[in-house]
Amino acid sequence: MSQAVVDAPASTPPNSTRGSELLREILSGGIVRTLLAVLVGFVVGAVLIIATNADVIAAAGYFFSRPADLISAALNAVSTGYGALFRGSIYDTSALDFATGIRPLTETLRFASPLIAAGLGIALSFRVGLFNIGGGGQLLIGAAFAGFVSFHWHLPYGLHLLVAGFAGIFGAALWGALVGFLKARTGAHEVIVTIMLNYIAGSLITFAMRTPVLQDKAAGGNPKTPPPDVTAQLPLLLGPGYALHLGFIFAIGATILYWWLMERSTVGYRFRAVGLNPDAARTAGINVGWVFVLAMGSSAAFVGLAGVNQVLGRVDGFTPSIDSGIGFDAITVALLGGSTAGGVFLAGLLFGAMKAGSPAMQIQGISPEVLGVVQGVIVLFIAAPPLIRAIFRLPKPSLARITPRRRARPSRKAQR
Repeated sequence: MSQAVVDAPASTPPNSTRGSELLREILSGGIVRTLLAVLVGFVVGAVLIIATNADVIAAAGYFFSRPADLISAALNAVSTGYGALFRGSIYDTSALDFATGIRPLTETLRFASPLIAAGLGIALSFRVGLFNIGGGGQLLIGAAFAGFVSFHWHLPYGLHLLVAGFAGIFGAALWGALVGFLKARTGAHEVIVTIMLNYIAGSLITFAMRTPVLQDKAAGGNPKTPPPDVTAQLPLLLGPGYALHLGFIFAIGATILYWWLMERSTVGYRFRAVGLNPDAARTAGINVGWVFVLAMGSSAAFVGLAGVNQVLGRVDGFTPSIDSGIGFDAITVALLGGSTAGGVFLAGLLFGAMKAGSPAMQIQGISPEVLGVVQGVIVLFIAAPPLIRAIFRLPKPSLARITPRRRARPSRKAQR
């Protein structure tokens, strides 16, 4: 008796394909799931504020005699903490005039600028199915290139800023393209390569700051660069009373460029095709190896813009700590923004507000690490879609499979 034989799949999907599928699941969340993740993060932050507040702890000692005191103390602790966050990041309600009251918002925009630029770079790698964990190193390399041009080359105003900015972007792009080249030629995993390059970049830049390449002789033996020339500094947007500079306009331009690149250009189409299924893209005639190189270089170029922002947006030199955690915060921004241009821009504003408002919360006796926990919880729920769906009873999205299942068909022998 003949028996139909079901064809086995041609090959088992590689780990990179399964990783891309998981990444698409993380990034496919709608606006509702994103907002719920942010809400849960702030709820957890409120719990921490309540649990560590001195008045709440004191009121808990006589809860059974006067429970209203505990509730009042808890509400007061949360309102004080998040009220300080609002006053430090959006509008200072205690200011005497509007110009002073709006200064916290300008600080939010200033802090958000490098986060947006770096977040766009990490988001680009996600769209191609790659995990760029090397934002810190790429930012350092971009900062070093931009810094070198800003104080070693003496050019006219305007031209000097452009040359220094392009130098920083170009240097970071080369550093990122190296990752894509190694992945394309040797199959090296980009996560391992970028993490190792972070250490190399940090040590390399620190070494350069102890040599005439980047050394500020006035700093003695401390690793620090000279200040950028005035002609290379980013001009202030609102005058000397505010620290907001042209870097925010660059962040807006980078967001528009990212949208056009990923949604309207031929290169972006190849990026998305490789991100969806590299095997299918290769069959369609796309050079996947070249796409890896170009994608990692483009991703690092956006991160390099964040480095340019950090260096040319200041009047003094910089140290190896110029990264300020932006390289890793950009991963959070990209995840929260769903790797879309508008989403990353809004996520960058949110995290910029947290950075701007953190000192105001600290003045109220609230540890700035609370906001770090809030950010971590947001990422947790963004990166674990089933968790947020289980808590809020959200329906599971119907995602199309990468490759359609082949229908079972009789073998040639059975057909005879």
